[in-house]
Amino acid sequence: MTETTMAVDTSAVAKKNNPVGKPADGVDAELVGRLVEQARAAGLQLTGDGGLLQQLTKRVIEAALDGEISDHLGYDKGDPAGNNGGNSRNGARGKTVLTEVGPVEITVPRDRDGSFEPQIVKKRQRRLTGVEDMVISLSAKGLTTGEIAAHLAEVYGADVSRQTISTITDKVIDGMTEWQNRPLDPVYPVIFLDAVHVKIRDGKVANRPIYVALAVTVDGTRDILGLWAGDGGEGAKFWLQVLTELKNRGVDDACMVVCDGLKGLPDAIAATWPLAVVQTCVIHLLRASFRYAGRQHWDAIAKALRPVYTAPTEAAAQARFDEFAEAWGGRYPAIIRLWTNAWAEFVPFLAFDAEIRTVVCSTNAIESVNARIRRAVRARGHFPNEAAALKCVYLAVMSLDPTGQGRKRWTMRWKPALNAFEMAFEGRLAAARK
Repeated sequence: MTETTMAVDTSAVAKKNNPVGKPADGVDAELVGRLVEQARAAGLQLTGDGGLLQQLTKRVIEAALDGEISDHLGYDKGDPAGNNGGNSRNGARGKTVLTEVGPVEITVPRDRDGSFEPQIVKKRQRRLTGVEDMVISLSAKGLTTGEIAAHLAEVYGADVSRQTISTITDKVIDGMTEWQNRPLDPVYPVIFLDAVHVKIRDGKVANRPIYVALAVTVDGTRDILGLWAGDGGEGAKFWLQVLTELKNRGVDDACMVVCDGLKGLPDAIAATWPLAVVQTCVIHLLRASFRYAGRQHWDAIAKALRPVYTAPTEAAAQARFDEFAEAWGGRYPAIIRLWTNAWAEFVPFLAFDAEIRTVVCSTNAIESVNARIRRAVRARGHFPNEAAALKCVYLAVMSLDPTGQGRKRWTMRWKPALNAFEMAFEGRLAAARK
């Protein structure tokens, strides 16, 4: 196969001024058109090995490196001003870097005393930033290291080891540590608490909880406060440690805290934020009820319980629950005991307007986050250690809303509820606006 090459006028790319009225960061359409036509005439493909994009990337990088060493030495290549000036150019060395258009072979200029430190492609750097961003993005979407390696080989013809990919994604750990310890707002209208379970190999593969705390700010935005890896099953004792950490990071108050029916968790919340209203998730109560009932009765039980959690008042809810207990208590007494024990944390939302009821009666606000985490976790099966699990979950969380549209929808959806919170918890939200 004959290899077709094409000379690209790099100086035109680097030095051509933008026409008046064009943005400073714009690209000259006429110049691009000439390059494309030249490539077509030479039978050169746009992408692929030796394609136009690879050659253009090579020449742009090399032109930037030539500019860097000229700045470093203080004179351009061939300029007599450099004669007897001490340091000088000392040839170049070849290097292959992985870019978003595939592997690109470049020549890196050197100086005689070895003091030149290139910036666009640093010493020992083998990947441009865009490739690392791509690897991190693919990992956040749930691809394993093997799948990412196969993708890079298939699309870009690049041979990248699984260890290299793991090393790239490890770079997020510093950012994750900083994010996990950042200061938080002094008060939140609502905080949702939940946990997802992942498999971690610690001697043997076992389910471990990853604790997630999600808050709604006074502006109506979603803020994931942190992620914590627990040991053993989900427990109120560990939740108390999480809540204490949140308080130490600046959260002095929460109007409402929505959680599942975990025993001891309401006490842990009360110990941390005495004024917080604890709301048990209705969905969790329903799911727990179904565990005590035969599948053939699930629909009937759900229908019978609906009047309880949609009642206009606590008194009405109690009346409807008494009717449910009379109808189903003989067959399923455990369900009656479940709701009776959870009643104090179930009824608080019934005292509020419909706007608040809708958003705090369940942990649905955090379920979309949990679903994204589970999708990323399932692709990996299990993790070698706790750090690897947290890294995976963190990447999944950071990629939740790449376009920002979800943030806008979330804010609009919460505006009516926040108005109701202002009225119901008068004065308590003001601390977050100072």
